[in-house]
Amino acid sequence: MAVKIAGRYRDRVTAWTRRGLTLGAALALALIGPLDSGRGSGEARADGIMLIEAGAFWMGSDSTVPDEGPMHRVYVRDLWLDRNKVTNREVAQFLEARGLRSPEGMRYLDQDDPDARIHRRGGRFIADPGFEEHPAVEVSWFGARDYCLWLGRRLPTEAEWEKAARGLDRRRYPWGDEAPDAERAVVGRPYNATERGDLRPAGAGPTGVQDLLGNLREWTGSVYRPYPYRADDGREQATLDAGRVVRGGSHDDPVDALLVTIRRLSSYDGGRGGLAHGHHHTGFRCATSEDLGGR
Repeated sequence: MAVKIAGRYRDRVTAWTRRGLTLGAALALALIGPLDSGRGSGEARADGIMLIEAGAFWMGSDSTVPDEGPMHRVYVRDLWLDRNKVTNREVAQFLEARGLRSPEGMRYLDQDDPDARIHRRGGRFIADPGFEEHPAVEVSWFGARDYCLWLGRRLPTEAEWEKAARGLDRRRYPWGDEAPDAERAVVGRPYNATERGDLRPAGAGPTGVQDLLGNLREWTGSVYRPYPYRADDGREQATLDAGRVVRGGSHDDPVDALLVTIRRLSSYDGGRGGLAHGHHHTGFRCATSEDLGGR
């Protein structure tokens, strides 16, 4: 499977957007407006966005975990996916440009949570010293969604996430079938002991995407529904009050929770929890179906 690193691209609405966003996401994009600050300004660098080439792969497993099966073939179109999770520094730039709440009134960041690594200082959102390049924690699903929209991108689907992590050979981990260790993943750590996600190239997936297992779990755009996965059954076009899939494993998960097939539910809970709040164990990365070119 080929690996490409994107070069430069001009402001464009992604192919996913052209196919039609959910009503809430479309409203968010309309109100967020043009890319005008930080990473989302003018002509933006797309370095570190990895190409996941179109094709079918084996998704899920035939293990004893009911919601992971059956293993089945899924076709995924070309997409570009962030090589690393979005960092506290990058989310701070977004909050500085857009504020703390979504068009629906949902908070982007649980800044009052003691686990947060971004705070207001001198009237500005700033990442805590020493945590600037760590993957962002305590960002709600709405914050992750709108951060990606701010860049003209989107959250990946769970099928896209798994293909990036798994490739074509049904591997158990992004790097192959060897058990996780400290060279490949941030796992088995104390509570809130994240690390930079770009320091373990040995843990990269077959497409060059890094830090897919360990450090933080990741938000996806997919609604939590049983397998077999079908992109056209409504799970990628659902209303905002539907529960979403969280993928991957966290720094404080046990090693046996790092399989690429594990999927978790985060519910809406009427805005009181789940999607509407951030968590110390969940981060995110962005995707786009737009061709960013290569070099």
